[in-house]
Amino acid sequence: MKFFVMLGSINMALAIALGAFGAHGLAGKVTEKMLSIWNTGAHYHIIHALGLLFIGLLMAKTGGTSLLNTAGWLLFAGIILFSGSLYAMVLTNVKALGAITPIGGVSFIIGWILVAVFAAKHLN
Repeated sequence: MKFFVMLGSINMALAIALGAFGAHGLAGKVTEKMLSIWNTGAHYHIIHALGLLFIGLLMAKTGGTSLLNTAGWLLFAGIILFSGSLYAMVLTNVKALGAITPIGGVSFIIGWILVAVFAAKHLN
């Protein structure tokens, strides 16, 4: 419960720092396309860090289930795979890292579907 609130909070701080690094540290050093890729990573990082916070708070309110626990881990995996691969691709200019990104996207999708299944089963 509190673990996902903590994980979400740490990821929010990290996402904001990485977004600022993109805006101030990378601007003028990478192409506009690469900066756009970085910003996409930061955008999804922030959204899913909020998702981790939401899951943690939902678990605290309801007692949680394995559905929410799995959803939280999938969102975290998605942050690493989706956003992380985009960050790494921009920093290294290794375009092949982009092949990892869709795996993170699928993790996000399945995680949110599990939250919906939890809501259908357990919320009034």
